[in-house]
Amino acid sequence: MKKIAIFDSTLRDGAQAESISFSVADKLKIVSTLDELGVGYIEAGNPGSNPKDLEFFTEVKKVTLKNAKLAAFGSTRRRNIKVEEDSNVQSLLVADTPVVVIFGKTWDFHVTDIIKTTLEENLCMIDETIRFLKAKGKEVIFDAEHFFDGYKNNQAYALKTLETAQKAGADCIVLCETNGGAFPDEVIEIMSDVKEKISCEIGIHTHNDTGMGVANSIMAVLAGATHVQGTFIGFGERCGNANLSTIIPNLQLKRGYQCIPEENMVKLTLAARRIAEIANISLGEHMPYVGKSAFTHKAGMHIDGVTKAPISFEHVVPDSVGNERRFLMSEVAGRSTILEKVQRIAPHITKDDAVTGQIIARIKELEHKGYQFEGADGTFELLVRKALGKYRPFFDLEEFKTIGEEPSHSKEISSSAIIKVRVDGKVEMTAAEGEGPVNALDKALRKALEVFYPELKTVHLTDYKVRVLDTKSATAAKVRVLIESTDGEDYWSTVGVSTDIIEASWIALVDSIEYKLIKDIEKRFKAYL
Repeated sequence: MKKIAIFDSTLRDGAQAESISFSVADKLKIVSTLDELGVGYIEAGNPGSNPKDLEFFTEVKKVTLKNAKLAAFGSTRRRNIKVEEDSNVQSLLVADTPVVVIFGKTWDFHVTDIIKTTLEENLCMIDETIRFLKAKGKEVIFDAEHFFDGYKNNQAYALKTLETAQKAGADCIVLCETNGGAFPDEVIEIMSDVKEKISCEIGIHTHNDTGMGVANSIMAVLAGATHVQGTFIGFGERCGNANLSTIIPNLQLKRGYQCIPEENMVKLTLAARRIAEIANISLGEHMPYVGKSAFTHKAGMHIDGVTKAPISFEHVVPDSVGNERRFLMSEVAGRSTILEKVQRIAPHITKDDAVTGQIIARIKELEHKGYQFEGADGTFELLVRKALGKYRPFFDLEEFKTIGEEPSHSKEISSSAIIKVRVDGKVEMTAAEGEGPVNALDKALRKALEVFYPELKTVHLTDYKVRVLDTKSATAAKVRVLIESTDGEDYWSTVGVSTDIIEASWIALVDSIEYKLIKDIEKRFKAYL
């Protein structure tokens, strides 16, 4: 298999995305996640830009990496000064990483109108910076910023910058599609031309402003690039960077390139979920390979086809990337959908068994009351377990009380909750404050149960939706509450219905916690076996 060097820029380019703010601890966790996956390079930040990145480079030295090389990022020296006197270049040495990434201008317009220097001085800036860092024993990657626009506007000069970087000793030259406006046919044409003129390793760095970041990266590889840059789940400045969680399986599973160790491909989805959790963003449900809906089927015909022959509606096996197949409960799903879900818990059950009919009847009864199981796999699985006799409650509610405050004594706290639960004969009573009664109730419940089940400390809600089911009833309307929870690795959804929004929320919360506890027991049992 031809190897492709995967260069992850989540901690640098990704950190430039709107609403993203990594702490040093966050960055260290992402480094460990990417290294465990088998990524070749991790661009860890710009040590010359802020004190936080400098602190990170100090702390990361304590981490032993198994697969990845750390890279510090910076620019060529500034115009009209000596390279050894440039503070930003010196900060790259202070970072003490084995790899240094230097970006330089390749578009003549940027040289003359943005950094306001001469074309010749820009070539000297590239040459002297790379030579200086190579003399310090660094592996140097040259990011040819705005290369595709530069090539289109002044081909000769853009290529001259690459030739200068190569002569100076750059180990890899990366063609950066910085504005994100190129089309795949342009990328493959320009990359092919560069490959004829440059002999060192060539890489690609694309952005997603036209929705073609992944496609442009793939085309570059097919044209000869052996180094691909991106962010792991695609977030970055403006519309984001090329999504590595899509590029890696596309190249490795579809085209026979090796991007990460083969045995690590099953860790892809988990890595994506961890990074989303650390970044405090929701992983896109429809993201290829790693999204919750990537292998989700709703239409009865599709479900029947996948059940008989997965290849009929799935382009790869979900397990190959650590994801899973999901069949949605809905008005267009049939008996086979229910049977497939039942068989995950009890493989011996058939469509003709009485329990299958009982489950279908129960589903119809609950749907008539307003329940919807399409997006609530956790509640549906609990329903099946109850029908099969494979369920036991983990706690009993003695009582709870919520208290609202108006006006609130705090801008952040508007409600409190008191709860009493019983576990194996032992009673725990706790109270908590929150932003509204549901948030307060959620905090109080978890606080009480963590005494008995410490693993719940990792669980929190990632989404909370309320749907009014019968608007004609006005304030007496029945509501459906759908919540999504996570423990940092897995995600699950549960649902509750009531005319009381707090009770509906309580039903969904209890299902969420019990689903987590059941899954943890099963994991421990499998590990024991």
